[in-house]
Amino acid sequence: MSNIKNSHYRYNLLDDCFKNKHNPKGFGELLEYLNDKLSAVFDHTIKKRTLRNDIALFRDKEKGFGAPLVTKEFKGKEVYIYDDPDFSIAKLQPLEDEQYILDTAIQLLERYEGNPYYDKLSEALLYLEDKGNTINLEDDKQILFYDKNEAYEGLKLLKPFFMAIKKQKVLAITYQGFFDKKAVKYTFHPQILKQYNQRWFVFGFNQTQSKEKWSIPLDERILDYHYLDNLEWKKSDVNWALHFSQLIGVRNQSITNTENKPETVVLKISDKRIDYFKTKPIHPEWDEFIDENRKNQVFFDCIINHELVQKILSYGEDIEIISPQSLREIVFEKAKQMQLANKIIP
Repeated sequence: MSNIKNSHYRYNLLDDCFKNKHNPKGFGELLEYLNDKLSAVFDHTIKKRTLRNDIALFRDKEKGFGAPLVTKEFKGKEVYIYDDPDFSIAKLQPLEDEQYILDTAIQLLERYEGNPYYDKLSEALLYLEDKGNTINLEDDKQILFYDKNEAYEGLKLLKPFFMAIKKQKVLAITYQGFFDKKAVKYTFHPQILKQYNQRWFVFGFNQTQSKEKWSIPLDERILDYHYLDNLEWKKSDVNWALHFSQLIGVRNQSITNTENKPETVVLKISDKRIDYFKTKPIHPEWDEFIDENRKNQVFFDCIINHELVQKILSYGEDIEIISPQSLREIVFEKAKQMQLANKIIP
């Protein structure tokens, strides 16, 4: 196998390149692309020999991935591309030495399984064991089914942005929203990463627009990113724990006040849904009234944003908004629009 230093990161990058039929890369472009990403994340680059070995590993049917990797002419140059557009190494079983590393990692993680500080490890271990034990079984033998967003490709951006925060690097980001006619560029000081609704977001200081609490979704809307080594990273004064305790989701734009201030929300939950609410509350810092005449009424403080409205609507008829009146009116209008959109046509 080729140079193992950061090899799995390289393989994922190459896999993305080989799948890209719209902009495939030649050998020199692949080397430049890999070294740009490796230097940004690991302060490390590779030589031509390592890339050649990687390409050979992708093609090797016995000890490698057995990928249908071919060279073709594209716009006057020779490029590397998968002959099968559906192929990806992410769909394959681990290689022999990769499985050894995986097994060793599982054994190491099991040492910490009872430690509450690592309470997510039990889920991770189950996932790894399930993948390892069921990989050759029929579908009806699968034990665990995960709430996974199959279309989400933002995980490949998670590590580079994590490293940018850890290394305190300023980023130049090219971003184009789904409905934007053209891309925009930001000078961005990343501060923290947050997951919401099966997606990751990076928060930080948008120097271009002088906004302290700017968020960017880690997905295909990020067209490009690279370090700006000539600029000094600015540490944010934002208390991010407090910031997120005041809202549902990631958007801090209030739809009821221009100051984006938190408001006290009072909800009444039906008898059949109150226990469900307590195990999975709309807001983590909720409380309930103890007065007998306010049975099943809960309250919390937060910015009233679109994510809160969506959460409330998901309860349907099992929830009533006691206050504020502005939120009650917004949800009423949304429910009325839904009723009109789904009106039965005779």
